[in-house]
Amino acid sequence: MKVSLMHGAGGEVMGELLQVLTRFTHNNAGGIGLEALDDGAVIPLSGRNLVFTTDSHVVRPIFFPGGDIGRISVCGTVNDLAMMGGRPIALSCAMIIEEGFEVSDLERIVASMDAALGECGAHLVTGDTKVLERGALDGIVINTAGIGIAEIVVRDSGLVPGDAIIVSGTLGDHGLAIMAERSGLSFGEQIRSDVAPLWGLVEQALAAGTIHAMKDPTRGGFASVINEMAGKSGVSVRLQEEAIPIRRSVQSAAMMLGIDPLQVANEGKVVMGVPEADAEAVLSALRRHPYGHDAAIIGRVTTGAHVIMETRIGGERFVEPPIGDPVPRVC
Repeated sequence: MKVSLMHGAGGEVMGELLQVLTRFTHNNAGGIGLEALDDGAVIPLSGRNLVFTTDSHVVRPIFFPGGDIGRISVCGTVNDLAMMGGRPIALSCAMIIEEGFEVSDLERIVASMDAALGECGAHLVTGDTKVLERGALDGIVINTAGIGIAEIVVRDSGLVPGDAIIVSGTLGDHGLAIMAERSGLSFGEQIRSDVAPLWGLVEQALAAGTIHAMKDPTRGGFASVINEMAGKSGVSVRLQEEAIPIRRSVQSAAMMLGIDPLQVANEGKVVMGVPEADAEAVLSALRRHPYGHDAAIIGRVTTGAHVIMETRIGGERFVEPPIGDPVPRVC
C-alpha cells in the first residue's frame, strides 16, 4: 500500500491508515490515549484531567473568505481540546516555511493566530521554525499542539439511545468556501468559512446541561463524524433532513460543484449528543452565543446500527461516510 491524498482526507480510507499507525502503539499514560482515536488524549495529572492534542495544517489557498491558515491552526487545536471538555490553556506552534515566502503574508498569518487565541483566552507559549528550499513545499505548513484542563471529560463515543443530536450551526460552509475559491467562483460574502474557536460556545453548553458525546465535523464533514460517533457508541442515529441547517448559497454552490455539503469540512461547528431532558436548555445556550445562533436539533439516537436520514419527501436513506474528502487540503 502507498499513501495517497485520500489517506489524509478524513473518510474511510483515512481510517485504514490510522489502523496502520496505531497498530504497534501500546503505551498509555493511564487516561484516554491514542487507541481511542478521539480528538485528543486525556491524562490524569494530580487529580486533574489534562487534555492534550496536536494538529497539522496544509490548507490551500492559505487565505480564503472568512479566514486563513493561521486562524485554522489555532481554531483546529482549540476545538479539539474543547470537544473533550478541555478549556484551552497553552499552544505550541511549529512552522515549516518555503524559501521565498512573503514576510508580509507571514505577519498576516501570525496576527490572525493571535486574534483567535485572544477569543478563547489561550496563549502561544513555545514554537519552532524551519525553512525549506524553494519548490520543496507549497508555501507554508503549520503544526500546533495544545493543552487544556477538563472538569468534565466528554468523548465522541458516548451516544445513548434517546439522546437528541444537536448541531451548533449551518453545515458545509468551510469546505464550500475553499472549493469555490479554488474554482474561481465568486459568491461575494454569501459563502465564507465558519472557522472559529469554539471553547466559549462549548463552555456555555456544558454549563446548561449534560453532554454525552461531542465532536467537530472537520475532514469528511458531518456525514463522516455522525457515522463515527454512532459506530463507536454502538447505536443508530435517525436524522430529519428538513431540520439540518444549510445555507441556501452553500446548497446552491454544492449542487453546481457536484458535492454533498454533508461530506465537506466545517471548522466552526460542533455535533452533540444530549439527553432529551437537557436538549432544549443546551440548544438555548448554544443559540445565545454568536457562533451558535443557527443551532438546531436534527435527530435522535436509537438502538440498532447505521445513520438514517428521514427525507423531506417522506422517504428514508442511509447517510454513508465518505470514502475520502471531496475537497482535499481543506484544513
